[in-house]
Amino acid sequence: MKTIAMIPARYAATRFPAKLMQVLGKKTVIRHTYDNTLATGLFDEVMVVTDSDIIYREITDHGGKAKMSIQSHESGSDRIAEAVANMDVEIVVNVQGDEPLLDPAAVDAAVDSLLEEPQASISTVATPIKTPADIMDPNVVKTVLDFESNALYFSRAPIPWLRDTASKIHVQHLKHLGLYVFQRVALLEYPTLPQGELEKIEQLEQLRWLENGWKIRVAEVAHDAVSVDVPEDVARVEKLLQK
Repeated sequence: MKTIAMIPARYAATRFPAKLMQVLGKKTVIRHTYDNTLATGLFDEVMVVTDSDIIYREITDHGGKAKMSIQSHESGSDRIAEAVANMDVEIVVNVQGDEPLLDPAAVDAAVDSLLEEPQASISTVATPIKTPADIMDPNVVKTVLDFESNALYFSRAPIPWLRDTASKIHVQHLKHLGLYVFQRVALLEYPTLPQGELEKIEQLEQLRWLENGWKIRVAEVAHDAVSVDVPEDVARVEKLLQK
């Protein structure tokens, strides 16, 4: 099946404006993300979808593929849904533009998770949280799963919450990573779904599917992708890239 990677890239990010144009070493965040996605060799095509002339030129001037979108989209999924509407493709992978440390194994795991369940339309990945401070960090999105590895909920809050701190229960918190795999039809339906209160409150686009009764498959992976969410992340990601 034809599989493409779409990288939604908004210039005016709320928490960290112009973060995708921050330079890490010799390249910007968005170019690292694009080049690393292309280097996986997993896709028939890789494309950045953006509302910014600056980001568009940053990709195309260096030989990459990019497409302009309208500016009024609520989320990255809305943006790439517009972009693939007239494309002949079966599987669409949404790679977040602020994820320059994309791990090919995570992409494989997400695609496999989607294809192994015939009724599934969406999949994503999560990894065990190893740094205790991340559990309370609202910039680190957590998820909890049912017995069949479907997401029950995503939150910026520390879920699950250990009520009895004196108990000997071992709690494994899962960090949601910024990667989605869609059956094309599910992606195209996303913009038509009503936005619920949970999505508005948490500002997490994946909650729109859950609030509308869709299931999201979650594959657990070992690799933790560090995204550029706030200015403090730049030095941390740059150091990891040097390694």
